[in-house]
Amino acid sequence: MNHLKTTRLALAATLSCAFLLPLAALADDQSPREATIIVSGEGDAAIAPDMAILNLSVVREAETAEEALRANSQAMSEVLADLKTKSIAERDMQTSNFSVDPLYRQDKTDDGSYVAPVIVGYRVSNGLTLRVRDLTKLGTLIDAAVKLGVNQGGGITFTNDNPEAAITEARKKAVATAIEKAKVLTEAAGVKLGRVIEISENFARPMPQPMYRAAMAKEMSDAAPIAAGENQYTVTVNITYAIAQ
Repeated sequence: MNHLKTTRLALAATLSCAFLLPLAALADDQSPREATIIVSGEGDAAIAPDMAILNLSVVREAETAEEALRANSQAMSEVLADLKTKSIAERDMQTSNFSVDPLYRQDKTDDGSYVAPVIVGYRVSNGLTLRVRDLTKLGTLIDAAVKLGVNQGGGITFTNDNPEAAITEARKKAVATAIEKAKVLTEAAGVKLGRVIEISENFARPMPQPMYRAAMAKEMSDAAPIAAGENQYTVTVNITYAIAQ
C-alpha cells in the first residue's frame, strides 16, 4: 500500500514539472529583449590593375568536321607557339569552350512550308583564356593573335593578382563609417551606445569590364590601344550594437 502511494506521489510530481516547464519557457520568451541598433557602412579602395584576363577564340568552318578541326588546330597551334615566344607561361594559358557544331540549311518549298534541315558543314570553336601579367604587352598580344588566326573574342577583364591590401583598406573605411553613424544616431536619440553584438560584411569584387571587343579584322597594322583604368573594391559592413540602459 505504501509502495502504491509513493508511486502516485512521484507521478504527480512528474506531471507538475511537465506543466511548469512550458510556463517557464513562455515566461522567458516574454522577458524584455535587449534594445539594439543596427548600422551599416561602406568603404572602397581603388588601385590600378596589374593583370588582365583575355578571352580569345579560333573559329573555323568546313564541309566536314575533320576538315574544320584540322584547320582550327593548325591556327590555334600557331597562336600558342607565338604566345610562348612572348614570355606567356603555360600556367597562364588555358583552353576553354571547345566545341564542334553542325551547320544546318533549311530550304523553303513553293507552298511556304519548310523541308527538314540538312547538315551542310561543321564549325569548330576553340577558346583560349590568357592571364597577361605585363599589361604593356596586351595590345601587341591581341594584334599578333588576330594576325595568326584568332577571329572571335577579345573580352578583357582587368584585375589584380593580390588585392588584399586594397580590400583591407576598404574594410577599415567601412567600419569607421558604421561606427560614426552609430554614434550620431544614438546621440540624436539621447541614448548611449553599448557593446558590439554582431559584425558582418558584404564584399563585391569589381565587375568584369569588356574594355575591348574584337571585331577581329584579318589584319591590324597597329597594336590595339588599351586603357586599364582602376579597379574599385567595395566592402559593406553591418554592425549590431546594444543600447546601454
